[in-house]
Amino acid sequence: MANQNSNHSLPSSVDSQSGFCSQTRTYHSLRPYTPLPPQSLSLSVTDFTFSLLRQNSPSPPTPTPPALIDAATGRSIPYHELITLTKTLTTSLHRRLGLARGDSAFVLSANSARVPVLYLALFSLGVVVSPSNPSSTASEISRQIELCEPAVAFVTGDVNEEIVSLFRRTICLDSSEFESMMTARSEEFVRFEVGQNDTAAILYSSGTTGKFKGVELTHRNFISSLAGVQAVRTVRPSPAVTLCSVPYFHVYGFLYSLRSVAMRESLVSIGKFDLVQMIKAIEGFRVTHVAVAPPVIVSLVNICDSTNGCDLSSLEVVVSGGAPLTKVLIERFKKRFPRVQLPQAYGLTESTAGISRMVGPNESQKFGASGRLVPYCQAKIVDVETGMDLPPFKQGELWLRGPSIMKGYVGDPEATSAILDSEGWLRTGDLCYFDSEGFLYVVDRLKELIKYKGYQVAPVELENLLQTHPDIVDVAVVP
Repeated sequence: MANQNSNHSLPSSVDSQSGFCSQTRTYHSLRPYTPLPPQSLSLSVTDFTFSLLRQNSPSPPTPTPPALIDAATGRSIPYHELITLTKTLTTSLHRRLGLARGDSAFVLSANSARVPVLYLALFSLGVVVSPSNPSSTASEISRQIELCEPAVAFVTGDVNEEIVSLFRRTICLDSSEFESMMTARSEEFVRFEVGQNDTAAILYSSGTTGKFKGVELTHRNFISSLAGVQAVRTVRPSPAVTLCSVPYFHVYGFLYSLRSVAMRESLVSIGKFDLVQMIKAIEGFRVTHVAVAPPVIVSLVNICDSTNGCDLSSLEVVVSGGAPLTKVLIERFKKRFPRVQLPQAYGLTESTAGISRMVGPNESQKFGASGRLVPYCQAKIVDVETGMDLPPFKQGELWLRGPSIMKGYVGDPEATSAILDSEGWLRTGDLCYFDSEGFLYVVDRLKELIKYKGYQVAPVELENLLQTHPDIVDVAVVP
């Protein structure tokens, strides 16, 4: 059963099925929720993550599951050790490297068990975490360095020398030095004051148009996102074992690495994504939940040989986010994995990942939808021609507001004002609509629309139609 938090009271003008308010023309979340911590309270993402972990720990205590599992090395970190490692690393980062509140740290690494520990330690100090793709070019990294101005970079040994030379100081995550920083306890841990409105992370996004930008996310943004996950948490007889195939430097994987700890799950890391390695890890560690992007779903249903002979019976849920799944693809997946739920979610870097998601087996049957609004979130559907706010089943641009919406783009007030209005509404640039039950449907990116003789044609609709043909594996439609 779901965690029974009290639901917030909504005006009578809000439809109890769709969440649409006839007076304000906005959509409200109908999810249960608990009040967020007072904004004035000193509270880091790490503080809040560990407070949820304590809340989700059973009483009386049961055998502690591993918090983090590194499939590549076989290393397993139990929860009591994770908390100790985080505190020790926090102290080391402060005393050895001199890192303090307001500093920035760059992270270049494939997924591993060490990355979540590093994130949690940096958050504890109030240091801004700025992760990036290890495959980025030197010019891309240079631009990101300009945006976040890191005091130090944490890299892995396979990052090339040209990239490493761009930083003033680097620490290798797979070195004995970093291991020592996590394990060499010598002094008492000191808690650092961190404000919820302090910047917690700078992640990189293209926004709705143009070159990539530094998205400034606060501790409050992450706290509200984690609180929303807690509000709909399902109580299980045993902890979930989650494999996040999405990179931890992407907002989707970044948040997943935190929520898995907060929800007391076991988080399996497989390094750089590889489908065969993912399947082996599901079998070897009895993974129950997998977080993926849509191309992985395509691979799972198309590359049959990869799963032949493998025992995937532990798998309960495959969460997909990043782009809508077609009905044809969902049906093919369900035929292949009839007992596995395939919930979808929708979010942006600018909204601290998911603002809508499916919860439970019933919602997962709503093919084509991206779930219902998460707690604390409001939405509008705005007509792209008239600017009017639209009711259910009418397509328009999705606008979002709530405590998970970004602070802004680093050093780019013009781009910030173009996407965030004075009332805090974020223009997503996505063409969407809500149905009568409050489910969100993402049609396409507005900038992808093809205008033909007065008609607005969404390429995705044509792609979905073409994919119903049994001889078509994949398709792309462009003007």
